Amino acid sequence: GLRRGKPRALTAWPRYPGAAWTSARRSLPAETRDMRRDDEDEEDEEELNDEDDLGQDEGSRGGYSMNFRMYEAPFPEIDDVVMVQVRSIAEMGAYVSLLEYNNIEGMILLSELSRRRIRSINKLVRVGKKEVCMVLRVDKEKGYIDLSKRRVSQEDIAKCDERFQRSKAVHSIVRHVAELQHIDMEALYSQTAWPLYAKYGHAYEAFRLALSDPDAIFNEDIMPGLDPQLRAGMLEDIAKRLTPTAVKVRADIEVTCFDYEGVNAIKRALLKGVALGSEELPVKIKLVAPPLYVMLCSSLDKTEGIKLLSDAIEVMQAEILAAKGELKVKAAPRAVDERDDKLLSNLMSTLEAQNQEIGGDDDEEEQDEGMGNVDVGA
Repeated sequence: GLRRGKPRALTAWPRYPGAAWTSARRSLPAETRDMRRDDEDEEDEEELNDEDDLGQDEGSRGGYSMNFRMYEAPFPEIDDVVMVQVRSIAEMGAYVSLLEYNNIEGMILLSELSRRRIRSINKLVRVGKKEVCMVLRVDKEKGYIDLSKRRVSQEDIAKCDERFQRSKAVHSIVRHVAELQHIDMEALYSQTAWPLYAKYGHAYEAFRLALSDPDAIFNEDIMPGLDPQLRAGMLEDIAKRLTPTAVKVRADIEVTCFDYEGVNAIKRALLKGVALGSEELPVKIKLVAPPLYVMLCSSLDKTEGIKLLSDAIEVMQAEILAAKGELKVKAAPRAVDERDDKLLSNLMSTLEAQNQEIGGDDDEEEQDEGMGNVDVGA
């Protein structure tokens, strides 16, 4: 059988390139090969990117452990889909860490990496990369977990990634409060998050509900005997980390009309788009420079904001076409960040300064502003 486990000893064998190293490795006794594999594992682990580290390298602080799993069960069940990170690649498969279960070791067997013929294992998995795998076998006594990558569907990947992101958010809250309050993570998980997983399916959903109604979640029925100081610390951290922030959505359009109605047709089309907004989710349209306009909205739900601007574009296109004009989408609705806002602001400032330098066109400027600087909510 395969020998797996924690490194017992390290032997500093020289690295041989390519097939020469494989041949030399095969000529070694079995136990020495295992020790060398463990040595490689440690070196590979040191090379991993720590960007998404969940605190497993911090060890114990003041007698309380900061290394802990996300769920109450110490091991996943067979057929569970889990998020893993590749730690090392061996001849028989890839050794991985189960990120949701305190980085316990698992293995993706070579035959379970792909449905197709495997020409190069390095093209299928890469050290440090996250993968979604299905659990095939679990030996809880020896700690062996066999995994499959090829049996996971695209739907499984999407669901697992969403669950992992939510679990990571819950874990960061519990870990931070445990660190501040000097309490063991298992004790805090047992009192707070794990009962919520059982009751609500996922503690993340319960934490979100606690933003508006903390007493419905953090009460004596669900969390009996919870220390008031811990309760206050949890609610404070939840408010800091989970309070939704508005996402800015923007689209860039060009609107022209050279027919008789001209400017009036453009104004009418733009106002039709603005009218689709609401008090909670207003649509704003601003002139950049004729015929270029930007459409803006801020939404807590990015998808909702993108759909609103897309619908507004359709309405405006129909209106301007009826007046024998044209609307071109230069950049489809998408979420933007502060950098995009700054670039837009700089562009508009530059164009405004250029307009001010040109004399004798005050009336034209007023006309442009009147037809393009639509900045009102419906």
